[in-house]
Parts: sequence; structure tokens; C-alpha cells
Amino acid sequence: MPHDAAHKNTVPNREGRYTYAMEAPVSLPNTPLTRRQVLRTMVYGAGGMAFYSGEVERHWIDIVHRDIRISGLPPAFEGMTIAQLSDIHLDEYTEPFLLREAVDHINRMQPDMVLLTGDYVTAEVLSKKLTTEAAWHCASLLSKIACPLKYAILGNHDILAGAHEVTEAIESHKIPVLRNGFLPIERGGSRIWLAGIDDPVLGHPDPDRTIPVSIRNQQNEPVILMCHAPDFLDALATHPISRSIALVLSGHTHGGQVRLPFLGAVHLPPGGRKYIEGWFTVAGMQLYVNRGIGAVGVPFRFNCRPEITRFRLRAEKAAVPYMQS
Repeated sequence: MPHDAAHKNTVPNREGRYTYAMEAPVSLPNTPLTRRQVLRTMVYGAGGMAFYSGEVERHWIDIVHRDIRISGLPPAFEGMTIAQLSDIHLDEYTEPFLLREAVDHINRMQPDMVLLTGDYVTAEVLSKKLTTEAAWHCASLLSKIACPLKYAILGNHDILAGAHEVTEAIESHKIPVLRNGFLPIERGGSRIWLAGIDDPVLGHPDPDRTIPVSIRNQQNEPVILMCHAPDFLDALATHPISRSIALVLSGHTHGGQVRLPFLGAVHLPPGGRKYIEGWFTVAGMQLYVNRGIGAVGVPFRFNCRPEITRFRLRAEKAAVPYMQS
């Protein structure tokens, strides 16, 4: 290598040896973003978020598994599994393929019982005729659930769309609808009770008809209640039936549907502003709020995936007395 090339970026020190010299930093041109570039970036970001929320997350079903400890659960019901599906809202934004996928998920679970906690359609978006047709289509798809034990309640949208029409569609497909009603679930010579209360937002909930005195506080016969709007539990907490209820399954809130970082849910419906999603204990009652699979208002879900929940019933653990040595 030529001497000049070898020492191009070096300088001699006192001993005559060469050391590398730091080159002056290259200054980059200071070019601030223009308003057009900022707007373009914002548009691209908003478009990407809309695509993700509308096409990815809205169709990305989350399968949630939970063990439920129930006091007085008969041994025959130990390990019984329940699938909960809620807030379908077929044909506003929920496509039939998404409900078919949900049904396939449930069939792969092979649950012992399936509970449907309301809002099969969306009211006042389509015409009355098209909404009724959507209810029948929804019921037809739900009839593909292989589990023979399937029960339903109505939600506020079902009542507004036409409680009689939606109930007829569902029950015509051999899925009983409980409106302030109850029935026994029997297994291995034992039984528990399943109850369904009318929608607290637009219906006429009647706790005394839903859980009459005859089934309250029966030894080793706990009650599971379906109640579409979860905030109604605050009213039930002051009613005598609350001491009989082991578990309440709700929906209605969609978990917030669009939940922004640091801000939370953009919108929450009346009857679903306190207990938004997940697990709660209210006056001794266990409550689970399912996020549902549908969307209303806007065809988006963000930070709030659609949900199917699989519960496994377990007997409450006996308290171990403290023993001093």
C-alpha cells in the first residue's frame, strides 16, 4: 500500500508514530417535516389501524379457559364444562363465516353445556324484515353446535328488534330461551339449577320468578344465572335470591369493543358501565362478563378481541384449619 494512502487519516505524535485522527462530523441538512408529510403519515397510520381493527382483530377469536369454584357443587358435576357465546349481532357487521368459526371452536371443545347470553341481532340498523331474517339465520347456525344442552337468554337488541320473533327463531331450532325462567340440569343422580332473567335494560326482569323460593338455598343444588347486562347485579345484591346464586354469566358490554391505550373503552352501554369484562365478585356472587364476538356502531375491535369462554366447574376447596405445633 502506498505510504500516502496508508496514512491518509493519521497524524504523527511526538514519537513519530502515526495515530488515527477523528474526522469532522458530517452535518445533515435540517429538513423539517412538511404539513403534507405529517398528514400523510397520520392518514397511513389511521388506515393501518382501521384495517387491523376491522379485518384482523375483529375476526381473531380469543378462547378463554377458566376454572370456577362453586360451593356445594355435587360430585357428579365436578369437571363439567360450559361454553359461553355472547353478543353475536349477526348481519350488522358480524359475517356468517365468523359465527360458523365460533361454532367450530365450540364443537372442538366438546363442552357439556352451551350458554348463549343474548344479542343475536342488532336492532334498528336493518329493516324489521331483514332483522328477523338475520335472527333465523343466526339460530340456524347456532343449531350446528353439537352439544345437546344449549340454552339462551335475550339481550336488549333482541327485545328492541322483536322479542317474540327472536325467541321464535331460536326455539324453533330446539334451543330453549329462558325469560325469567329456570330448569334443572341433572347428572349422575344430582342436579344444579340454570336460570335466565329477562334483559335488565329493555325487558322486565323478575328475580322472584327467575329463582323462586322453591329452588333457593337448596343443599348441594347451586344456581347458575344468565343475565345479559352485568350491572344489574348491584340490584340483585340486595335481593334474597343473591344468596342462592353461585355464578352469573353476562355479556352486553363487548368488553368495550374499542379500547384505546391509557384511555380505555371509547363507549360503554347502559347496564354495562361498571362490570366491563372478565371476573368479578359481587355480594358473594361470582360474575363473568364475556366480551362477545360481534360489533355494534362501528365495524372495529381494538385491544379487545372477540371471546368464547370455556368454564370448568370445580368444587370449592375446603378450608384447611390452622394447626399450631
